[in-house]
Amino acid sequence: MNTLMENAESMKIGSVDFVSPSEIRVLLDLDAPSDVALNGGTPRPFPRVNSYVLVPAEGGFLVAQVEWITIERAQFPKRRGMQDFGVLDLPYPLRKMSIIPLGVLREKWYEFIPCATYEFSRGIEVFPTVGDPVLIPTQNQLHCIIESGSNRRVHIGVSPLAGNANVAIDPDRLFGRHLAILGNTGSGKSCSVAGLIRWSIEAAQKVRKEVPHSRFIILDPNGEYTNSFSDMENVRIYGVEKNETLDIKQLRVPLWLWNTAEWVSFAQASGKAQKPTLVQTLRWVRDGQIEATPTERADMRRFLRTLVEISTLEYKSGSPWGGFPKSKNFFMKIKKWKSGIQFADILTDEEDAALSDLNEYLDELITARDDKYAHHDFEKGEIESLISLLRKAHHVFGGSDADVLPIDADIPRPFTGKDFLRSLEANAELMDTSKYVETMLMRVKTLLSDAKLKPVISSKADVTLENWLDQYICQSDEFGNFITIIDLSLLPTEIVHILTAVMARITLEALQRYRRENDGKTLPTVLVMEEAHTFIKHYRDDAENADASAMCTRVFEKIAREGRKFGLGLVLSSQRPSELSPTVLSQCNSFLLHRLSNDRDQELVSRLVPDNLRALLRELPSLPAQNAILLGWASELPVMVRMNHLHDEFRPRSDDPDYWETWTKNDRSAHWKSIAEEWQGYSTLPIYDSPT
Repeated sequence: MNTLMENAESMKIGSVDFVSPSEIRVLLDLDAPSDVALNGGTPRPFPRVNSYVLVPAEGGFLVAQVEWITIERAQFPKRRGMQDFGVLDLPYPLRKMSIIPLGVLREKWYEFIPCATYEFSRGIEVFPTVGDPVLIPTQNQLHCIIESGSNRRVHIGVSPLAGNANVAIDPDRLFGRHLAILGNTGSGKSCSVAGLIRWSIEAAQKVRKEVPHSRFIILDPNGEYTNSFSDMENVRIYGVEKNETLDIKQLRVPLWLWNTAEWVSFAQASGKAQKPTLVQTLRWVRDGQIEATPTERADMRRFLRTLVEISTLEYKSGSPWGGFPKSKNFFMKIKKWKSGIQFADILTDEEDAALSDLNEYLDELITARDDKYAHHDFEKGEIESLISLLRKAHHVFGGSDADVLPIDADIPRPFTGKDFLRSLEANAELMDTSKYVETMLMRVKTLLSDAKLKPVISSKADVTLENWLDQYICQSDEFGNFITIIDLSLLPTEIVHILTAVMARITLEALQRYRRENDGKTLPTVLVMEEAHTFIKHYRDDAENADASAMCTRVFEKIAREGRKFGLGLVLSSQRPSELSPTVLSQCNSFLLHRLSNDRDQELVSRLVPDNLRALLRELPSLPAQNAILLGWASELPVMVRMNHLHDEFRPRSDDPDYWETWTKNDRSAHWKSIAEEWQGYSTLPIYDSPT
């Protein structure tokens, strides 16, 4: 039985001529293939840049990739062992190539397998030496190199540089350590995104023999994926506008899901007056106790809690005895507080007595300083007594110490836009910041009055946190494939980053809490972000007022850093990697690189890739559509892949416009009336029939 070693001589194409830690050069034999190699038994192109060769090494064979090939004129006319019968002695052209070591191929024999099998592993322990033979691998060896590794469960394409060997990936590696799919428009990256999801689900279904337990959430800013999974079960599509014909459900991201950072970003709240008022407003509307219906008692409890918080903060800052104008400002505040104390018939005797005591004490403080030339400074003891009375009244109305200050302004408890506006205006009065929050108040009112956004951000009675998680992540107590496509294409620019950040953050927090409630077990979920360069931009940390884009980027940076621990994988698709957040890119362990023409993008990619892959990456500008380079954690070695064919019916709607087809055929016209009516909302108005 012939071994690989015994067949080495027939596979020899040259010998090692130069060795260094960064480069190995090979001198090709005169009879080495110049176009097509037949050594391996199957004709294939050789020599070719980025193809593979073998070099005998300890414990097996070193696998190397061809970096460049050249012709070099020899310094001497004759070569040893050859006789030149020519009339003239001329320098003989020698062919040389440079190779990059990748790993080691080891031969294995099994009794039940008639031929040799091979095992490939990354990394090398010993470099070859000058004179070592260089071999061309057989078809079988090529397949073993490309198809190496464990758990290669999902077939994604073939390698044209390795005899069309199958390229398969481990989903745990691909999705668990974050994936970046990068490429120019039209290079096939959207098809790769859809294909990886589809092929992964199909592979799992073959093993399970029924619908797998997979979860994918696709944030789709261009509405490309609405038809990509139409043949699959449990695919839910959400859009800004409901469309029953296309089975697009109403997207809902209610205001109460937003946290403080998202509200501050939207309202562009300044740090001195607007942000504290906004935070206090959120604490108010996210009350520590929940009532089925608002009551005067509940409103008073919220009011008293706010007074406790403000008075405590004022006490700690020393404003009441800090001299003019601080003490005067505090005096004006307590006058407004007194006007907010309202008695009602529904109050109990205890509640009525608590309010009366508080009201009388406020009268004493105000009367003592309500003179034209009065001194407005307060004593510490007076403020301590005031805080004591406020706390007592707050307790009587059902509050507790746990409600004061520690109340989380970010807890996702429902409230309406009307509640928020009322609370914002009330807290501005209480905190004496009314004149500073006018612009912020106007922004919020504009948001709430936007007819297109109302269905998206409104707090409907049927939208609870539980059913939101049911709809957008996966349904409770049910198993099966869940694909959620969120069409963001019609969202206004000023709000799209905020809503994207909200949905991504809620997904991460939900999975964090899932792990905590399930003894460390995770709920593996994949979050796909299309056009990632729009939502995950590089931003300045020193920006005084971070805009919505920076806030959105920070959310995805957190997912990139922490998501893996909680079962949240991130897939980024972008045509401009140079504009992406470096933090997010550095956390991506796998890359699928389609055609990239921009120099800055190519330079960035070359820095991100840990391997010495100069030759392979140089093919990026010329890669045809459907071809890509897979490298990183998901692949044992960098490999060029021709992705599987994706049926036209399931391809994302990102094809180039067919200008010539439109120009030369009279089959396309515009019907603006129906478009305009739908755009303006007239199509939804009831038809008026005049009386006859």
